[in-house]
Amino acid sequence: MDLKLQIEDLLERDGSDFEISKLFKQYIKEYKEGLKEIFLENQGKDFLVKHTKELDSVISFMYRVVLRKLFRDYQPMKGSIPITFIALGSYGREQLCVHSDIDLMIVYEKVEGYNIELIIEKFLYLAWDSGLKLGHRVHSVDELFDVSKEDVTIKTALLEARFIIGSNFVWHKTQRELNRVRHYNQKEYILKKITEAQQRRKKYPISMQPNIKEGVGGLRDANLLYWVAYTVYGISSLKDLCGEVYSDEEYREFRIALELLFRVRSALHIITNKQEDRLLLEYMPQIAKLLGFKNEQKLATKVLEAGWRISNFTLIFVKKIVREFIYEPKNIREFKKCRLAKGIYLKDNRLFASYSLKQQNINTLLELILSLEDKDYKFDAGFLRIFTYAKIKHPLPKKTYTLLYKFLQREKIYTFLKLFYDAGILSEVFTNFKKVMHLPQFDGYHTYPVDIHSIECVKAYENIDDENLKRVYDSLEKHYRTLTKMVVLFHDTGKGRKQDHSEVGAKLIASFAKKINLDEESIKRLSLLVKHHILMSGVAFKDDIYHEKTLYKFMSKVEDELNLKMLYLHTYADINGVGKTIYTSFNSKLLYELYQNALEVAQNKDRITDASRRLSIERRVKNLDEFKALSRLLQKKILKIESNLFFFRHTPKDIVNIAKIAKETNEYRYFIKTSPSLSIEIFRRVPLNIGYLLGMLSQFDVAAMEIFTLFDDIKYFKIDFQETLDEEMKSEIEYIVEESFDMSKTMPIKNIEIKNDEVEFDCEHSLVHASLTIKTKNQRGLLAYIMQKFEELGINIATAKIHSSKNKVRDTFLMTKQDNLCHNIEKILKTIATG
Repeated sequence: MDLKLQIEDLLERDGSDFEISKLFKQYIKEYKEGLKEIFLENQGKDFLVKHTKELDSVISFMYRVVLRKLFRDYQPMKGSIPITFIALGSYGREQLCVHSDIDLMIVYEKVEGYNIELIIEKFLYLAWDSGLKLGHRVHSVDELFDVSKEDVTIKTALLEARFIIGSNFVWHKTQRELNRVRHYNQKEYILKKITEAQQRRKKYPISMQPNIKEGVGGLRDANLLYWVAYTVYGISSLKDLCGEVYSDEEYREFRIALELLFRVRSALHIITNKQEDRLLLEYMPQIAKLLGFKNEQKLATKVLEAGWRISNFTLIFVKKIVREFIYEPKNIREFKKCRLAKGIYLKDNRLFASYSLKQQNINTLLELILSLEDKDYKFDAGFLRIFTYAKIKHPLPKKTYTLLYKFLQREKIYTFLKLFYDAGILSEVFTNFKKVMHLPQFDGYHTYPVDIHSIECVKAYENIDDENLKRVYDSLEKHYRTLTKMVVLFHDTGKGRKQDHSEVGAKLIASFAKKINLDEESIKRLSLLVKHHILMSGVAFKDDIYHEKTLYKFMSKVEDELNLKMLYLHTYADINGVGKTIYTSFNSKLLYELYQNALEVAQNKDRITDASRRLSIERRVKNLDEFKALSRLLQKKILKIESNLFFFRHTPKDIVNIAKIAKETNEYRYFIKTSPSLSIEIFRRVPLNIGYLLGMLSQFDVAAMEIFTLFDDIKYFKIDFQETLDEEMKSEIEYIVEESFDMSKTMPIKNIEIKNDEVEFDCEHSLVHASLTIKTKNQRGLLAYIMQKFEELGINIATAKIHSSKNKVRDTFLMTKQDNLCHNIEKILKTIATG
């Protein structure tokens, strides 16, 4: 489309403003539609510059058209009109992405001979009608300095000003004002930008689906470095500081990382056709293909690595540049009192290092760490710098391994591990991490890449807030606490290979353990625990943890009580290292019950049967004062409850309390808790429409369900959900429970799909129970559908274990063997499976 020719034709014919804006709109639409092809030819910063120049030409042409329309044959030279158009923000930096707002500032001087307001108004209407996504400011030259003082964001935008078109006289005056803006309150401005960046980095931490613009190591971090450098030095490009603030090689690595983020962000905007700065998993296949990566994992790894590079470079050199602005004479005196070694200081629990300090050997730095009090620390960017450029010789000398073992023996190493990551030396000192640095885990479960996850696991291990786990931790000797910490740190280092990561990880930790001279018994424990590091969570969340077969099979792999304790601690840390909301009270309960049940197996040489476990629990119940206070009749009723599973799943006190509530139940009673997660307990003599109840609550994910017949025809139901609800929702849940005692109520459940091979029936689960396991895709109303089918078949469910992962579910139901249950397997499977 020849825009200029068609516009010229319209102007000659005195075309309307609408006709002109329509042509511009069509041109912009066609340009945007062809951006993908332009991007394939010019990626990275080149593409952004090309895109910026195109917008410059469109805006310039719009201005010229406005002048032609207003002045006709009497148009003055555009430089004579006291208006100038200035690009701000990313547009000013020539880094404007495809769907970002075009930040434009129009600066003018009031001259009586020109109707400035009309000219600007005509331009803005044309731009808006043409579909330009403008974010605009209009100011007189004299206003600029005062406007810059209103807000730090405005000042930042003004610092990135770039001339587009208009009066050179106004532009020169504008530059003088902008220079005043740059020099005004520099210290205050810099400190505000640094504080702003710190808050932003907390809001957008490192993630496998990073925010390319706002996240840690994103474009905003690079912008911060430029804003600070421009404020201090008045540079036009960060490259101007090569040889003065950083080396050519350091800048080159930073620039390569930045170039990748430019490419990824542009690709995101093009593929999503909107202003999207999050590299979400759903976009990665297309982005990887567009940018020429082998797969999305390779793309994500490179993006995470680039983010680390930009973050490291920015942190170190922002501080180096701003030192003179945060310098206060009194600090020198204070720091002299806090000197640890030459150029190293500790003040207010923060470690500092002088930028004049020469490169340090890693052994010297490890010895420095070991000389410190055993606690968590914070680190100044100067301290980060000396670790980033530490001398590390490979293969690591024996002395380094000796120091690393001493380091691992400390109670608090999390903050130092994070320092090693930030400095880029984690895999240099712990070579087990070589293959897993910046390695994403796209399994629908993990939040962080492998390296960050491992460090977060150590943080959880060093800050246990579960009383059961604390007791187990306190019972371990220091040596075994250290071994457990090693398992927590290294458990996933076998990832990134084709082989099973647990097997590879076991070999890697054994190799490391030999290098730090651990004994054979310790090496064996480390290898075994890494090999089985996901065993405990798998069994606790998927299997029947009260069944003797499950417990003996579990302990056959764990081997002994000490390994069980260490594995329990590791499992807690591993789950907590995934994310803040993953370790729930329900998970905690399951893991503790598995630990207690397995511990009983580990501590008894004679094989424990269900009958012996039942007798053991009954003895503990009888010894309770609460039990002794009950009537003889109720005591007998409790001990005659048929289900062993009821006794296995509840503490002696819970058993007594449940029995007391059951005794007082006439028709039905129920109790609802909304936190820490939704839980519903129901005692009933009358029928309960369980299918309707679950159907009405199908928007919530069921974590577990148990159903037990107690005594006097009373059934006990408990349904635990994964969600936490607000207390005000309790009345809604109460209403649904009340309605569920109306057996005429129905809840239609549509489109449930369960294939024949997704249902497994085990009639030999135990003497009194059969099990049915369903492994299928996660579907709304699935559990309600299954329970409806059980009701139709007259099957008595004792308990249900619900486990969901990614888009799959694994639901296991224990059912009482009655009414020829095992002779009707084919009928049961046919009723439940849909095809």
